[in-house]
Amino acid sequence: MIADIQKEILRLKKEKDFCILAHCYQTPDILEIADFSGDSFALSKKAAGVKNKNVLMCGVRFMAETVKIFSPEKRVYLSKSDAGCPMAEQLSVEELIKLKERYPDHAVVAYVNTTAALKTLCDVCVTSSSAVQIVKNMPEKKIIFIPDCNLGDFVKKQVPEKEIITINGGCPVHAGMTVADVEKAKSEHPDAKLIVHPECIPEVTAMADYAGSTVGIMNYAEKSESKSFIIGTENSIVQHLQLSYPDKMFYPLSKNCVCHNMKLTTLVDVLNVLRGTDGEEIIMADEMRIKAKHCLDRMLELS
Repeated sequence: MIADIQKEILRLKKEKDFCILAHCYQTPDILEIADFSGDSFALSKKAAGVKNKNVLMCGVRFMAETVKIFSPEKRVYLSKSDAGCPMAEQLSVEELIKLKERYPDHAVVAYVNTTAALKTLCDVCVTSSSAVQIVKNMPEKKIIFIPDCNLGDFVKKQVPEKEIITINGGCPVHAGMTVADVEKAKSEHPDAKLIVHPECIPEVTAMADYAGSTVGIMNYAEKSESKSFIIGTENSIVQHLQLSYPDKMFYPLSKNCVCHNMKLTTLVDVLNVLRGTDGEEIIMADEMRIKAKHCLDRMLELS
């Protein structure tokens, strides 16, 4: 059944001129039929370079928005309309306007996990892998970092020469992992390296052997001479690493680190989008797209 569905998706993808993007939190059956997989920003740049007229993002809404920002001439689809990101939706436009009025001499740095509407009000965007470098390279000395206070704290510790203000926001899935989870995992797997995403709380990140982006975590596991790892990010990465490196052992830091929004998309959902019976086309006004693209372009300039 799975192979038959995948075969039909590949047929329709070619027939209807689709490029399929799959964030690395998607399940293996979806990753296998994707043209590209990886982190959200890298996927949007890949999509901009293809000739396909249609792009399907298997991920969440802000990711599909970023694809549309870079590829306005393409028809961009989100696999499931209600696949959102709690972190991206925590801060409203009105709240950010008030924050900018309160700190008028501060530049606004937005984590890529934000809505397109928020990006229109920001000075520069960052990814988890580029945040430290970009903040270091910015000429501005005073910064408001939105929306993830944990990633903001991670940056603040490594760029002490900048004055960085954070807000009370972040990824509830990553923030749910605790020091107690680390202690338990370490007691069960004492020889394992702890590698985590900087969206984790500072106390957990401080205990890690490595902290970095999802792709950074996967690269670390690949290149490390260690044979066992505790993974402090969305648990699908544990499965992907197990499949990629079966000679090594991978354990989740917490069984509860699951992004239910990412898990909304199934292989059949992908099939139905290509059939034209599911999914949502991302429509964005040129004014919003151009304003939102400014902070993304500046990210590329500073990284």
